[in-house]
Amino acid sequence: MTQIARESSIIALYETHSAAEAVIKELAKAGVEMKNVSIIGKPFHTEEHVLGFYTAGDRMKFWGGQGALWGGLWGMLFGSEVFLLPPIGPLVVMGPLVGWIAGTLEVAAAGGAMGVLAAALASIGIPKESALKYELEVKSGKFFVLAKGTPETIERAQGVLSRSGALHVSVHNA
Repeated sequence: MTQIARESSIIALYETHSAAEAVIKELAKAGVEMKNVSIIGKPFHTEEHVLGFYTAGDRMKFWGGQGALWGGLWGMLFGSEVFLLPPIGPLVVMGPLVGWIAGTLEVAAAGGAMGVLAAALASIGIPKESALKYELEVKSGKFFVLAKGTPETIERAQGVLSRSGALHVSVHNA
């Protein structure tokens, strides 16, 4: 009987977008496949204006004051979207988390107790209590980087993330 490798997740929390972006580049150098990595955070602060706009078949046309920050990751990570999630507000999501959030929008719209972000995290095996805490951290302006994969991938990512100056690093086993 063959055993199927179960995927786990690791999440690291950062105070700034630039710290989160730097660790994504380090994960890539360490051989973590970018198709397994996501970043999420609020795209702008209240004193800034339009982040940008995106149209089907095009790339981001204007990045506003954060162009250098988000634009550097646009081509590295697979899938990118800007969501407006009450009560969090606008969020930039890059990586496979885009699909997980989109998949939970219908459930959340039907009156789920958790917010969309927490529900998306819970759907991939993050414990509900942790998912709710991550949602609150993002709402407060923090950024997190999530990597999902086999135990070997998570071990490689943990080596990078534990040296990255993250506010918090947690492994969540499936």
